[in-house]
Amino acid sequence: MATFVGPPLVGLAHGSRDPRAAVAIDELMAAVAALRPGLVVTSAFLDLAEPDLTTAVIRLDTPGAIVLPLLFAQAFHARVDVPEAVRAAAAAAGTELTTGEILGLGPEVLAALQDQARRIGVRQDQEILLLAVGTSDPVANEAVADLALLWSSVRRAPVRAVFATAAPRASEALDEEWATPPAVVSLFLAPGLLLDQVGRRASELGVAVTEPLGVAMAQLVLDRYDDARR
Repeated sequence: MATFVGPPLVGLAHGSRDPRAAVAIDELMAAVAALRPGLVVTSAFLDLAEPDLTTAVIRLDTPGAIVLPLLFAQAFHARVDVPEAVRAAAAAAGTELTTGEILGLGPEVLAALQDQARRIGVRQDQEILLLAVGTSDPVANEAVADLALLWSSVRRAPVRAVFATAAPRASEALDEEWATPPAVVSLFLAPGLLLDQVGRRASELGVAVTEPLGVAMAQLVLDRYDDARR
């Protein structure tokens, strides 16, 4: 089988003080590479973790690469931080960088969330709290709410969007009076402190929480890469 020849792929994640997050992003990028033998991949971070994008691109030592923002929402990081980081890295490394689309909140993400819910035994008649980080951008938060509404339309019990850092807060939703405990499905790519906070409260209440999506996003990352190449 022929080995793939194409520009390297840089997965650009937000970054976290929690070292588990960088490990999870590295695992995701390794899963992408396994799907496309010969594709050179690396991880980079906007903040709070190493390497930053400039360092990652310089290490690649390549005339061109594709940067894929590993973000679900079209919020401040995607609109401002990513373009600034790409411009700085391209100038510093002398590398032509193409920026791909974010992961988004399309059918591939919904299918992965549904699979995660099945893995922990969520019933069709059990309410789901769809947990995202949250942002100061109401449009980005509304996109998560729209995804929850779409998911609700194909199951018996509703799905409600809640956030770790914005209203409606997951902690408040968990503390409501529940006749039947809900389940928390996490719209997170990697583990981190915010997810841990919600997870601790959920555990105290006997509420199950799914794992971050992680390597389940590998095919979507590769699809975004191919779209950017075209």
